[in-house]
Amino acid sequence: MKIADIDLGLRPVMLAPMEDVTDPSFRLVCREQGAASVYTEFVSAEALVRDIASTTRKLNINDAERPVAIQIYGREPDAMVEAAKIVEQAKPDLLDINFGCPVKKVASKGAGSGMLRDIPKLLDITRSVVEAVNIPVTVKTRLGWDCEHKIITELGPQLQECGIKALTVHGRTRSQMYTGNADWTLIGELKRNPDFKIPLTGNGDITSPEQAKASFDTYGVDGIMVGRAAIGAPWIFRDIRSYLDTGSYTPLPAADKLAMLRRIIRESIERIDEYRGILHIRRHLAASPLFKGIADFRQTRIRMLRADTWLELNSILDEIAEKFLKL
Repeated sequence: MKIADIDLGLRPVMLAPMEDVTDPSFRLVCREQGAASVYTEFVSAEALVRDIASTTRKLNINDAERPVAIQIYGREPDAMVEAAKIVEQAKPDLLDINFGCPVKKVASKGAGSGMLRDIPKLLDITRSVVEAVNIPVTVKTRLGWDCEHKIITELGPQLQECGIKALTVHGRTRSQMYTGNADWTLIGELKRNPDFKIPLTGNGDITSPEQAKASFDTYGVDGIMVGRAAIGAPWIFRDIRSYLDTGSYTPLPAADKLAMLRRIIRESIERIDEYRGILHIRRHLAASPLFKGIADFRQTRIRMLRADTWLELNSILDEIAEKFLKL
């Protein structure tokens, strides 16, 4: 799969952009584990234009992450164009436009998936951004606003005409948020359209190597994107890559998985500070499958998620390793 001149290899598996998740440390670990490309947290165009420090920090990338995409969202063409130009100066490999975020504070203001209710404006923004920068522009979106308006098979070719170099589709509507099961049927239909020629990536409910392979085989997509299943489990990219390439995979030992989580915690603390770094990383600890299904773990889990110093948290992880994981 190639996006412009960026070769992501055969059947690439990418890390989806996720707010408060895909920070530089996590992105780098996922790349090391086999992610073909990674995406930043989504960046508000208006905040970027206003030079809000917490937003501009999201543009920080390093060469070890490449290929890396910076994703922007917004509702006004002028702000999106100006933000795109700012992003270009950060020198990502790709600039991605977010037309898929379903959260109320974004979509209700007409940005993210809210754009799916105003297709002419969505296309105008896309066209304007493509014309404003010299780096490849891609789009990530959903099937449509709701089940009565699943428009992706018509929207895909329109976006292609705007000049984007690749499209990612999450197999849910905005109204579904993250409920129910992702439906890849229309993603497959779009891929089979002979007039749709740019790379198509499918997203939604890829939680195992077996599901990843089935999605490639069933729907013919060029790539797949993993989101929530990677939280607290960056090794999922290693397992999927191995399964796609060889037909089998051997799960990492628990000790290696725990070491990976410790690294993410340490680097989060180094990047921010001890207290906020630990707060930021708690969702990885809460979601990690490493700790799921452990008998009599509830009280230890509570302590782990309440710890607010590295000394305390590291001590609890030592206890978990010895008592529960038998390391």
